[in-house]
Amino acid sequence: MVLTHGAGGNCRAPLLVAAAEAFRAAGLTVLRCDLPFRWRRPSGPPSPAGAAADRAGLKDAVAALRGVVPGQVFLGGQSYGGRQATMLAAEQPDLVSALLLFSYPLHPPGKPERLRTEHFPRLHVPALFVQGTADPFGSIAELRAATPLIPAPTRILLIEGAGHDLRRGRFDLSAAVSAFFEIAARH
Repeated sequence: MVLTHGAGGNCRAPLLVAAAEAFRAAGLTVLRCDLPFRWRRPSGPPSPAGAAADRAGLKDAVAALRGVVPGQVFLGGQSYGGRQATMLAAEQPDLVSALLLFSYPLHPPGKPERLRTEHFPRLHVPALFVQGTADPFGSIAELRAATPLIPAPTRILLIEGAGHDLRRGRFDLSAAVSAFFEIAARH
C-alpha cells in the first residue's frame, strides 16, 4: 500500500504513521511517501498548478512498490493526498486495486457548492472513505450523497466526533484495516 499526506503535512503525519503500522501488522508492505509539492518546500499548501506533478509522484511511488512486492497494490491518502489518489485512479483505472481515503476533502470548508467529485464517475476500483463526523471539508450526508457517483464498491467508515485530522490517528485503526480488506476483496 502506498500512503500519502494532506496539504499541510508530510509522510511523517501521525495519522499516516499509525495507519502504516496497522496495515503492516495486517501483513501489507506499506510505503509512506511525500508528494512532489512537499519535496519542493518543507511547509505550506500545494499549488493547483502542481497537482498533475503530485499525481505523477504517486504513480512513481506505486511503480516503486510494484518493483518490491508481488500482487495487488493499493493507494491511499489523507485529504489532498487522497483526492490526488482518486484522480490518479480515475485517470489510470488499472493502476491500483483499491483506495483508502482518510478525510476526503469533498469541498473547501464553508463552500459546499464547490464539490471535488467530478472524477468520481470514472473511478472503477473499490474505495473506503474514513471520515470524521465533524469534518468541515464535507459532512457525512454530503459524502453519502457523493459516493453513489462511483461505479465501484464504496464504504464509509465513520469516526464519531473526529474532525479533518481524524484525531491524528488516535482511533480504532483495526476497524479501518478490516473495512479496507472487505472492500478491496470486492475488486
